[in-house]
Amino acid sequence: MIKRCHIFTLLILCLFCLPAEAAFITITDALGRQVTVPEHPERVICSGPGCLRLLSYLQCQEKVIAVDSLEKAGEKLAARPYILANPGFRELPQFGEFRGRDNPELILGLDPLPQIIFKTYPSMGYDPTELQQRTGIPVVVLEYGNLGAGRAQLNASLRLMGKVLGRSTRAEEIIAFFDLVIADLKARTGSIPATEIKTCYIGGVAYRGPLGILSTEPSYPPFSFVNAKNVAASAGTEHAEISREKLLSWDPEIFFVDLASLQLPLESGVIFQLKNDPVYRGLSSLKHNRVFSVAPYNLYTKNFGSVLINAYFIGKTLYPDRFRDINIQARADEIYSFLLGKPVFSDLNLIFDNQLFTQIKMD
Repeated sequence: MIKRCHIFTLLILCLFCLPAEAAFITITDALGRQVTVPEHPERVICSGPGCLRLLSYLQCQEKVIAVDSLEKAGEKLAARPYILANPGFRELPQFGEFRGRDNPELILGLDPLPQIIFKTYPSMGYDPTELQQRTGIPVVVLEYGNLGAGRAQLNASLRLMGKVLGRSTRAEEIIAFFDLVIADLKARTGSIPATEIKTCYIGGVAYRGPLGILSTEPSYPPFSFVNAKNVAASAGTEHAEISREKLLSWDPEIFFVDLASLQLPLESGVIFQLKNDPVYRGLSSLKHNRVFSVAPYNLYTKNFGSVLINAYFIGKTLYPDRFRDINIQARADEIYSFLLGKPVFSDLNLIFDNQLFTQIKMD
């Protein structure tokens, strides 16, 4: 017969074995919505352009249990450093289509279910409030931001995602790293006399897909970081499609080609057009063989690591004496390693047929 003291001991032990009540926190997302989420989530999904990139910077890859259709796409579309650093993402189940077109049925079919859905670009694709209502899973909206005028939004999103994932210290490290790198770039070039500042153009910038020579970025951050004059600055603050006449009249001294344009059919690509369209042969940059390639600015929105590396390459191209100590491949792998945990420059360069950060011969 079991003694009463033994029964009491067993009851105490059972009480200690019961799972503690799950803890929750309430946060305010980028839309001002109050969202209650688990305090220590282990399973999440990322919806919308760049969302998985931010999570990768926070080094929470192991928490991702499914991805959207673009994250599983073929090689050319896989030219995003965070995918190269985390090839396992492409093997995960699919929960919806790219650009935030989520599928509630696919999400509810995941086993186990995600505890949180992070979502960027909330006006694109499935409405976040409706998605939360349909799935019963909290949706946290982030404003992606950028390294220029949208820096405050980027910092806020890193901090919010970091808080939810228990990675606040890492979020602050990323923000400080961006500050440090940008400060270094500006310190190297800030004192350049106005008479020595070079005029530049970036062509082939992707925007919701690859685009050609007249696709540019008037507020291209790498130019501003290294004191280069962007001839397209007058075209606005957002992405722009300019006319051929404008490009010819601007006549930049240096022409940079965004290699996202290699995703286009050959005859639509920037390099092919520069070499074969007689309209562009009069550009000074072509006459003097000053055409160079840089990493994609946009591939499923802005590639922040590549933006910084592009700035070092552009600075070294324009003002070599001020970047004499910089080896571009080594600096690229330092930046990718800090943000993603792996040096992925060689893999990225291979996707672009080893044309990354090179001088493009026009003859």
